[in-house]
Amino acid sequence: GSSGSEDEARPGTAAAAAAAAQKREERLRKFRELHMKRNEARKLNHQEVVEEDKRLKLPANWEAKKARLEWELKVEEKKKECAARGEDYERVKLLEISAEDAERWERKKKRKNPDLGFSDYASAQLRQYQRLTRQIKPDLEQYERLKEQYGEALYPTSDSLLHGTHVPSKEGIDRMVADLEKQIEKREKYSRRRPYNDDADIDYINERNAKFNKKAERFYGKYTAEIKQNLERGTAV
Repeated sequence: GSSGSEDEARPGTAAAAAAAAQKREERLRKFRELHMKRNEARKLNHQEVVEEDKRLKLPANWEAKKARLEWELKVEEKKKECAARGEDYERVKLLEISAEDAERWERKKKRKNPDLGFSDYASAQLRQYQRLTRQIKPDLEQYERLKEQYGEALYPTSDSLLHGTHVPSKEGIDRMVADLEKQIEKREKYSRRRPYNDDADIDYINERNAKFNKKAERFYGKYTAEIKQNLERGTAV
């Protein structure tokens, strides 16, 4: 009887030992996985620390420079593709620009060079000079020829004798004359004195007050139009 009970107990004991071994193996597998994940996380953290240290050592505007270089590379590739197909790059670029982008760039350009109005004559003269110089399109081929012809003498110093050493070309003279005529035509169209309307209502006491009233009308006229009409009709509350 005892031998029979021992035989019945052995399979149960063996099964329990097998289950315990399986659980232990499962725990060891999970432990190895966690260990590998921890090592991987430690490695990734170390790489991130190294990369962050590199970024901190770079110049402050490195990201902007990198983006600019990447954009220039794309532009060069696009120009080569257009040249290979026999197309004009500027025309292709304009065809790819949407109306919204064009309007946004135009607004950005206006913000970059805003018209601040008249402050003093020196500022007005400087603005005029900058506007005129932006319109100048230099002849680089002629410049290279002059450089080969005169060498260092092309760049005058305080000891250089400039009078009579330069003779402007006919094209340069014609360009200057055309520009001066354009400036004269523009000045003739512009009049600083505004026309005076004798029939307009006099709602000011002096010139300064008249200017203030015009400004107020320009900014708030649409909001006060109904009130003015009621006052004129005598129906204001």
